[in-house]
This record gives sequence, structure tokens and C-alpha cells, in this order.
Amino acid sequence: MLAVGYAQAGDRVPTQKVELDIEKIADGLENPWSVEVLPDGAYIVSERPGRLRIIRDGKLGAPLEGLPELFVGGQGGLLDIALSPDFATSRQLFFTASVKGDGGQGTALFQAVLDQNDSALTSVQQIFAMNRFTGTTQHFGSRIAIAKDGSLFFGIGDRGKEDRAQDIQDHAGSIMHVKPDGTPADGNILAEKGALPEIWSIGHRNPQGITIDPADGTLYTVEHGARGGDEINAPKAGENYGWPVISYGKHYTGAEIGIGQAADGYQQPIYYWDPSIAPGAIDVYRGAMFPEWDGSFLVAALKYQLLARMERDDSGAVISEERLLGKDYGRIRDVKVAPDGSVLLVTDEEDGALLRITRAPST
Repeated sequence: MLAVGYAQAGDRVPTQKVELDIEKIADGLENPWSVEVLPDGAYIVSERPGRLRIIRDGKLGAPLEGLPELFVGGQGGLLDIALSPDFATSRQLFFTASVKGDGGQGTALFQAVLDQNDSALTSVQQIFAMNRFTGTTQHFGSRIAIAKDGSLFFGIGDRGKEDRAQDIQDHAGSIMHVKPDGTPADGNILAEKGALPEIWSIGHRNPQGITIDPADGTLYTVEHGARGGDEINAPKAGENYGWPVISYGKHYTGAEIGIGQAADGYQQPIYYWDPSIAPGAIDVYRGAMFPEWDGSFLVAALKYQLLARMERDDSGAVISEERLLGKDYGRIRDVKVAPDGSVLLVTDEEDGALLRITRAPST
């Protein structure tokens, strides 16, 4: 069951444009981090302590076998999971995690195959690891977005050392862009200026959400600020998103960050929050179930335990923010638009849950 004091799934929730039904698909998950929908309608969920589970017909399966050894501590562990576009035939998937190595720990990207029995990962390969491991246990990132050409975008945080985000010879604080085998993808133009060839963009503090709008292919991230300054960005190749030179937040001590909120050569966010909401993930709504939400950003938030819906105009600019589910279901870590247009959430709790948002029937 959800923690005492939380609303119980099965509730009907009014919003500005539509009533929602909230269904609890499963609970008993330990700090779940991400969810994907399998072709048969079952769900695969990652748990940060290092487990992958399949939820089918409301039943939580045993942990899948075959995961590699991971570093679990602080903000680290098993992080995002993404299904290959041809998963229905290849059974291939990707996941990010923190791992141990020379100097401490860092973020890595893995490729694997889910066996036909849905009981184990096979052919597990680490296809990328950041180039500098350290002993810090925060700001690993890291979610995955797969482009139409099959290339992968994923973020790595600054690992708690902010200046790393401005070093083009350091993967920390950057968005990566690689082919399915982990080698650098085409279009990483910063390499022409001496950057590591996998880097797409720099100046990111801790990008824990990433998605691609299926309508036009635009890449978006949502990133943790410090005290204020959480951001939505649309990272473009070769651009610098400012951290820690510019920011709309302050250090946790209250001290100013960098040189201000804007400067030549640094890109502005599409949207920012102050105070912070501690975003966990982002998706763009392009489903049939909620046509009123078409094009909206959906952002999972940890600090205020809410789902933010950011409505946009025809230019893509955010024109309003609607806060849903505030503190009713716990810390929301992931948000995912399912193929049927429903919205999936996972709650980052020791007894976490997978929730499904659907349209309430008309009365």
C-alpha cells in the first residue's frame, strides 16, 4: 500500500481541462526509477538498488537475472531503461547505471537482450562509460532518449563538481549522443573544437529527464538546479547551457552562482522554476486520450511530489503551468506517455508504486 496519509490510487482527480482517474498498477517497488511498456502491454520497471522487474496483470515479477555489478549508493544505482525501436523482434534494450571503476564511480550505458521467458537479461554489454570516475555519489543523471535514426541521447550530471560541466574534455555535465553500439553518433559538432566525440552539448548541472517530441523530433531535457534554477532545455549540438557560469538559482548556502542569469555564448532555458521542484523526468504529451494536453510538457517532481503540466503555444513556448497530484502519491520520479495515451508514473519511495492516469468517464 502507499504510505499512510497518501491518497489511494483509484481516486478521481479534477484538473483544469479534464477529470483524471488514478489507478495503482503495482506497489512494493523499492525506489523505482523508470518504466517502459512492453509490446504485450506489460510493464518493465527499474529499481535504483539494482533490480529490473516485469509487472503483468497487476502482479510484480521476480527480479530479472543477468544485471551486471553496479554501484549503489547516494543517488547512484540502476537508473533509466529504454526499449530499442525494434524491441518487438530484437528484444534489445538499453539502461544507464552507476558503476565502479578507477577513481571511484561514474555513469555507464549498457545494451542487453530480454530473454523470451521475460526472466533474464542476456548479451549484456557496457557500451559506454564516462571518462572520469570520482568518489562523489551524486549527479549521475541519467535518462535515455532514442532518436528516429536509432541513436541515443542521455545526460550525465556534473557529479557534484560544477566546473566539470564546462570542460569539453570531460563527459560530466553534458548530453551524450551515441550510436546503438556506444560509438559517437553523427552530428556531435563540438568535436571540431576538441571536445570528446560523444558530447552533444555542455553546461548541464544534473539532467535527470530527457525526451524527444514525437511530433517534430526536438530533444528536451529537464535538469535539477541548485536552490532554484531547475530548467527545461532543448539541447542543440555544440551549444553551452551555462552551468555553472549562469543560473536562475543560488548555491545552497545562498551565495550567487557564476556571473548572473544570462551572458553571451550561453543558452537560456525554455522554462525554469524558482523555488525548485526537483524534477525527475519529462515527456511530451502526444496521445489520443487527452487531446486537451497535446504538446504539453509533463514533468515529474520529487520535492513537491507533483506532476507539472506545462502548456505551450504554437511556437513551443510555455504559456502556463498546471500542478497535478501535489503531495498525494509521494515523490514522482518518472513520467511516461504510454502507447494508448494514458500517463504512467513511478513514485520514488522505499515502498514505491507504478501508477496509471486515465481519462475519467463522462457522467
